[in-house]
Parts: sequence; C-alpha cells; structure tokens
Amino acid sequence: MGSALSAQCLEALLARKGQCALMANILMRTHRMLEAARAGDWDVVTVSEKKRSQLLGDCFVTPIAPANSELFSEALAAMLHMNEELVALVQKAKEQVSLNHHSDQRGIKAVSHYLDVSSD
Repeated sequence: MGSALSAQCLEALLARKGQCALMANILMRTHRMLEAARAGDWDVVTVSEKKRSQLLGDCFVTPIAPANSELFSEALAAMLHMNEELVALVQKAKEQVSLNHHSDQRGIKAVSHYLDVSSD
C-alpha cells in the first residue's frame, strides 16, 4: 500500500480473523479504488464503493475489541488518507467533465449556427 505503516497495519489485520479480516478487506478495496480513480476507471470506483460501504457496515456492527483498538486506529487513519486523495481525484474529474460539457455546448452552438447559415 502507500506507506510502510499501512503495509504493517494490513499485515497485522490479515494475521487476525473476524472484524480484523473485514478491515483488511476494506483497506485493500480502498487501495484498489484509489488506483482505479488514478487511472480514470470510475466504473470500478463506483462498484467498489458499494461493496466497501457494505463491508464497513458489517465491520462495525459490533464494537472494536480493546485489544484491536490501536490497530483499527492505524487502519482507519490509512483509509481516511486514501479517501482524501480519492475525493480530490473525484473533484478533479468532476471539474474536467464540467469543462468538457461547456466546450461541447459551444461546439453544438457553432455547428447549429453553421447549419442555420448554410441552409439560407
């Protein structure tokens, strides 16, 4: 993953079962979502987010065991860091779509004007 800390955290989560295994899955899914967003594969991001939300709900149905609290704190910090980058990429893509839309609208107007002029 992104840093040595998150890699260590992931390894520690994978070494355990139950809630920890769910959190490891959530971290890996978040990482794949981030990679997909970097590549502009928004379909993967959307599908993965639905599954990740379900896993998060499943993971936090029960309270975190005190023995896992530090590990979960590290895992949540890593996930939030990836989420911040993911949100920034979504915002950037949204801005690009908006710019493309405005450009397309100008092109449509120009073509319509051309067609109007040439049909006279």
